[in-house]
Amino acid sequence: MRNRQWLFLCALILISFNIHANTIRVKQLNALQQAINKAKPGDEIVLAAGQYNATAPISIRISGTYALPITIRADEKGVTEISGDNGFRIEAPSSYIMIKGFLFTHRSDKAIMLPGTSFCRWTRNIFQTTGEGNYLSVMGSDHQIDYNTFQHKNALGKFIGVRGEGSQIAERLWIHHNYFYDFLPQKGNGAEALQFGLSGYSLSSSHSLLEHNVFEQCAGENELISVKASFVTIRYNTIRDCKAQFTLRHGNHCEVYGNYFLRTPGLRIFGDDHIISNNYFEDCKPAITIGNGGAEVADGADLRSHDRPDRVLILFNTLVNNEENIVRPARDKGIGSTAITISYNIIQGGGEAVSIKGPDFVQPTWKGNIIFNTRGAGQLPDSSFKLIDPLLVKDKNGVFHIQSNSPARGYAGSDYRLITTDMDGQLRTAPLDAGADQYSEKSVRARILSPSDTGHTAPAM
Repeated sequence: MRNRQWLFLCALILISFNIHANTIRVKQLNALQQAINKAKPGDEIVLAAGQYNATAPISIRISGTYALPITIRADEKGVTEISGDNGFRIEAPSSYIMIKGFLFTHRSDKAIMLPGTSFCRWTRNIFQTTGEGNYLSVMGSDHQIDYNTFQHKNALGKFIGVRGEGSQIAERLWIHHNYFYDFLPQKGNGAEALQFGLSGYSLSSSHSLLEHNVFEQCAGENELISVKASFVTIRYNTIRDCKAQFTLRHGNHCEVYGNYFLRTPGLRIFGDDHIISNNYFEDCKPAITIGNGGAEVADGADLRSHDRPDRVLILFNTLVNNEENIVRPARDKGIGSTAITISYNIIQGGGEAVSIKGPDFVQPTWKGNIIFNTRGAGQLPDSSFKLIDPLLVKDKNGVFHIQSNSPARGYAGSDYRLITTDMDGQLRTAPLDAGADQYSEKSVRARILSPSDTGHTAPAM
């Protein structure tokens, strides 16, 4: 009897699902718009392969559910092309919408998720839009942008621009496994690969996650990724051969860990209470730049200021063969930085370990760094480092790791146990090793990425 009841219940569920979950195939944009307008939770709308000239916005003002999202997808991934003057415009109160598999070559600034939208997803798309503006603009919260390719930009604007509503930045975004490639130099500001916020949003909290993305050959302006918000986590991304610099430009309490920087200007830091840990820098100039502040926002300075860095932790990073390692540049009327911690980093090869210019480095904490074969310690106090070979060796991916007999092992003891993972995504347990790598024979959970690990054709990870 119970089995019969269970089978009857399953049948009801399947019947209910089939009533609501239809596959609608269309071959014209006006038919696509009509199907979108009538869509119900669970529906899948499929646009046939071909090129479609969008003369009006493809407006979305519908909602799926968590269990039954509405999917709008290309019949053939990367072959169904939206060109022309418009693209998908997701409007409030839309939620649980998936846009999948398209090639976008329409005008820039036309792919957008407006304030009041939520829980939408863009996945497996190619963005190569034209003219000035953003490839994708995000204003709503709780969205996911994953496994897309953003490529070949030669105009002002961003690959992705994140905004919000009022003074509140978009919240709880998850941007992962995207490939950002080939952004040619522009002659003005506003050409970052990814701009996360604006000055007016900088003191609002996002609690968003940017992870497992690859950035290559992006040089739109001097900033590659510009974070202008608080409580943003940037982890396990690979930044390779980019002439632009990853910048914490405004905002506080961001975490930057487990990222790989190769042949780039590295990371620049403004704002307060950031944690910079477990990152890997090789052949950079410079690797880590501590901003020389222009004003103090906590004292009422304009939000657009270069906010003085205060209470920033720079811990457990590995720097190898960088022409400049950790620097703070001079600045006309600069007010410096305060309470910066530089501890348990491995700095091997390249220029001076630390070069601090400008006003006094107020109340710094220096401890437990290992340097080897650099052009001197620079401003590192004698008591804050050991001059010794850390015995780094390259792994199969070309990344330097410590060996079982490295003097870096256990060097940090139980200090800074808030740092719980290393650059491989492996757990750190006391005694902690110096540098980005905690020696372990357990399986690696994160690694340096290649283009094939990300973008619209990558296998799901």
